[in-house]
Amino acid sequence: MDYRYIVRMLGIYVGAICAGWITAALNVPLPWMIGPMVFASALGLSGFSIRVPTITRPIGQTVVAATVGLSFTPVAVAAIADWIVAMIAVAVLTVVAGFLVAAVLMRLTRIDVISASLATIPIGPVETANLAVRHGVAPGPVAFAQTLRIMLLVLLVPPVIVALDGSVQDPMATLRDANVDLLGGLLLIAAATAGGWVAKRLKVSNPFFLGPLAGSALAAALSLPVSALPFVVLSAAQILLGVWLGAMFDRTLFSKSKSFVPAAFLSTFLLIIACTAMALGVSALTGISWTTMVLATAPGSVTEMALTAKILEEGVALVTAFHLTRIFIILPLAPFIFSLTARVAAHYGWLPTVKAP
Repeated sequence: MDYRYIVRMLGIYVGAICAGWITAALNVPLPWMIGPMVFASALGLSGFSIRVPTITRPIGQTVVAATVGLSFTPVAVAAIADWIVAMIAVAVLTVVAGFLVAAVLMRLTRIDVISASLATIPIGPVETANLAVRHGVAPGPVAFAQTLRIMLLVLLVPPVIVALDGSVQDPMATLRDANVDLLGGLLLIAAATAGGWVAKRLKVSNPFFLGPLAGSALAAALSLPVSALPFVVLSAAQILLGVWLGAMFDRTLFSKSKSFVPAAFLSTFLLIIACTAMALGVSALTGISWTTMVLATAPGSVTEMALTAKILEEGVALVTAFHLTRIFIILPLAPFIFSLTARVAAHYGWLPTVKAP
């Protein structure tokens, strides 16, 4: 047993808890995720090595997904069915927006169309890095851009939405004051864990979020006696996820993509702006509140967007359903989308300029 590693991890998580406490004192939404994420990112960028145990992510995802799944009551599920066309349209338009932003990124950095598209279409750092290697382009810049997108979404969207909404005096109240029952909470965790196990066996992408979400949502939809988890458990899960996400943003990744950084920031902001404009348009056409639609069309970070909807006490199931529709459309089709993009690029001479190592 490496005691130095244990001491290091204890120090990191103690620091993350302190960062969460400070963020909570500032009344920031999702403080127990945002504070630890900023803390871990700062450590990583300073050159401090952060190698958190891999099990922390699935544990955090299972708890948060179980909490989100509680919103899938029979009434909510019935209401979601009315918006399936809008969900599919948003998913497709998000891909279109990604390609448009990719064109801007190509102009700014002169990278090839495959790298630019992988950097802007919301899929995920790991998935895009694998696709980059498959198509012979450098995975570092696309992984950096995808990580940056997730972090900026978490840092910007929840605080801005809650501030503009103006109805929330205490962002923690909804999560902290939920009705908790010991047996109901244990049943919820059991349903979520079973969902994660099934999803892992079926090799579903992101199994420890989608699986637990499916398990807990099914339990809620069937009106089983599940209940919310204690606030301290949910906060601990957010700390685990915040540190894990912040640990992805290290100095090596930043230095390797140094010339790419300003363009990546700009392209991420452009994608967020495009998705926000889409949200306002869908809100005007459907009558769904603009805050719900901004959270629903955010290009990623379903966990944080769903928790923000829960803070606002509005449309949690709908926000989650929009994100899941996008995920289940884009992820399975990603190999086809980028293979087609590669063929078009080869035809027009937009060939990769940087080969993967």
